[in-house]
Amino acid sequence: MAMIEDKINELCINTIRFLAVDGVQKANSGHPGMPMGCAPIAFTLYTKYMKHNPANPKWLNRDRFVLSAGHGSMLLYGTLHLCGYNIPMEQLKQFRQFGSITPGHPEYGLTSGVETTTGPLGQGFTNAVGMAIAQEFLSTKFNKDDIKILDHFIYGICSDGDLMEGVSHEAAALAGHLKLGKIIFFYDNNHITIDGPTSLAYSDDVPKRFEAYHWHVQVVDDVNDLNAVEAALRNAQNVTDKPSIIITTTHIGYGSPNKHDTSHAHGSPLGPEEVKLTKENLGWPAEPDFLIPGEVSEFFKNVGINGKEEEDKWNALFAKYEEKYPADAKLFKEVMSGNFGDEWKEKLPLFKDDGKKLATRAASGKVLNAIVSSLPTLIGGSADLEPSNNTYLKDYKNFSAENRDGRNFHFGIREHGMASILNGMAYYGGVISYGGTFLIFSDYLRPAIRLAALSKIKPIFIFTHDSIGLGEDGPTHQPVEHMSALRAIPNTVVIRPADANETAYAWQTALEHKGGPAALLLTRQGLPVIDQEKFSSAKNLAKGAYILKDCSGTPELIILASGSEVSISLAAAEMLEAEGSKVRVVSFPSWELFEQQPKEYRNSVIPPDVKARISVEAGTKQGWEKYIGDYGEAVSIEKFGASAPLNVVMDKYGFTPQNIVETAKRVMKR
Repeated sequence: MAMIEDKINELCINTIRFLAVDGVQKANSGHPGMPMGCAPIAFTLYTKYMKHNPANPKWLNRDRFVLSAGHGSMLLYGTLHLCGYNIPMEQLKQFRQFGSITPGHPEYGLTSGVETTTGPLGQGFTNAVGMAIAQEFLSTKFNKDDIKILDHFIYGICSDGDLMEGVSHEAAALAGHLKLGKIIFFYDNNHITIDGPTSLAYSDDVPKRFEAYHWHVQVVDDVNDLNAVEAALRNAQNVTDKPSIIITTTHIGYGSPNKHDTSHAHGSPLGPEEVKLTKENLGWPAEPDFLIPGEVSEFFKNVGINGKEEEDKWNALFAKYEEKYPADAKLFKEVMSGNFGDEWKEKLPLFKDDGKKLATRAASGKVLNAIVSSLPTLIGGSADLEPSNNTYLKDYKNFSAENRDGRNFHFGIREHGMASILNGMAYYGGVISYGGTFLIFSDYLRPAIRLAALSKIKPIFIFTHDSIGLGEDGPTHQPVEHMSALRAIPNTVVIRPADANETAYAWQTALEHKGGPAALLLTRQGLPVIDQEKFSSAKNLAKGAYILKDCSGTPELIILASGSEVSISLAAAEMLEAEGSKVRVVSFPSWELFEQQPKEYRNSVIPPDVKARISVEAGTKQGWEKYIGDYGEAVSIEKFGASAPLNVVMDKYGFTPQNIVETAKRVMKR
């Protein structure tokens, strides 16, 4: 029996290998080496250890698998196809082709069974940490002593490239600190990078590194020793207070006579002759391509059967849970489906114009604390800037190794790790994840925002200290180009509210927005609360831009402003009106939301026949050209900031009513 089992195991593993080899060769593009080396890991996980149901890839208690080394995507696609996920053979043959569901790197939401968008190295590894955090938080909220409805692992494969990237250091340190015992990663230790051997640039003692991070560390000397792989997995499953890494010696391009253990197997097809030699070397038929032996198909049918049985058992368990804990069951189903109700909207605060100034970062903190009790799975924090970002939920504990029900998260000084972890929480589902830092540090986490946008998941990023208005900290901390840089990311909604009330509606918009992340850009300095009776309602923020203050008849000038520059634009408009000019002031918190409005609305706010327009924003003018047209002018910043008190730096850079008036007069004369 053992010999028969060994034979079918080898046949299945080689099937995974050659589906990858043939897919890459047919595409004439891709990475065959990693799938050839790691096929035993994928086979073992998907057929023997993971709880998953190919017929229902979104089963809530499934084990998650993260291919952090996303360049090895054919390993995942081939394995998922064999297991019975909705990835037809034709799609394997369309690897890397336009319109296929098998792109060069896995994309969440596109391909059945793909849990995360990976490829940029380190991201998947860090997403897995976020998934584990979400699981721990939701498990503590919903699991009972007698019924555990969430009880599974987050598995993954990472490469030397993943572990070299800085974000993996941030995530690994935090995962160990938080004792996230549901994480089990295989490290594909093949000693090869694109440039050549890892020794060119990498000599980390990986076991000691992860031991120092408080991980459970094991070493498997040969990935093809399935007994050793399985023993390591069983050991890892039994460790509850540490994340696990299984450092596994693999061979890139395994079986290739001329490219085995070389960088030539990393990012290029083997080539027709080498494919032939590799198949011969591993006893595989030369034809046909994409061969799946009958015995392999039969073997993998059991994966679907077992998966359905596992889910059926869970469904029966959940039925008992519903009967015994109906309120919790109802809430669980709602949050896991993304339905967070509407009660929180009634708690959005309304801010009065009492003559006092309020920073939008402070208003944001008030909004969060007003709505949090009606959003029981809202969880987030800050990258060691909580007092500055105003992200703290005052009536709730900190999330920690001891308190899994805490809703305040301390990410430490790890901006990139924070954002990728927020993504992982969003991928997992059931929670609303948010995180804060200074806008200047959005540069540190931009790769994670981009992947959230590509994946159309919706973490919320709170970026405070949004301009030179932060003052004395100077140009190292004063964002200039960052607003336009964030706006350049597709599927990302960037909102820069003008006052406290716009901030409240910015939160509403961020929570209701679908199809990508939201970024709230908030001030350090206090701003006037715009009178809701004298001017248009801040509810109009949802339209992206709206007429805040208008004139009688057709305006001679339109001032377009965002954030802290709206109040000074209103002051400038009053000065111009006192001189007889007809001026319209448009609050313009979000380009993306404005572009979603019908053309008729957009033209009503910015009439095409009114050529005299100026934009006022304490950042680069890049992109404003679309709205101010050929005749307009931008009051902007085209250089770095300076260290000085708020009023001085704003004056020196022209963000005063007087300078806006001078600019307006110049434009109106054209």
